[in-house]
Amino acid sequence: MSNKLNVKIKAIAAIIRKKREERNYTQEYLAYKLNISQNAYSKIELGYTKITVERLFQIAEVLEINAADLLNPDPTEKATLRNGTD
Repeated sequence: MSNKLNVKIKAIAAIIRKKREERNYTQEYLAYKLNISQNAYSKIELGYTKITVERLFQIAEVLEINAADLLNPDPTEKATLRNGTD
């Protein structure tokens, strides 16, 4: 996998985690809603697991956001992700 693609996957994983934390949802809750183990969900957030488009839409639905928001964060979110701060 190219380094550029890997960086994008990690960025999407970070956005998923940020959105989950903003809603005070646990990894266990998301895993339950997605019908997967907490360990499997954790790997999604860490960017270790490639997710399908279907899974992306499922995660967005649970987080009550548009799937596009997971792929294209707003500019302030991009800066936060780059700097690693909230």
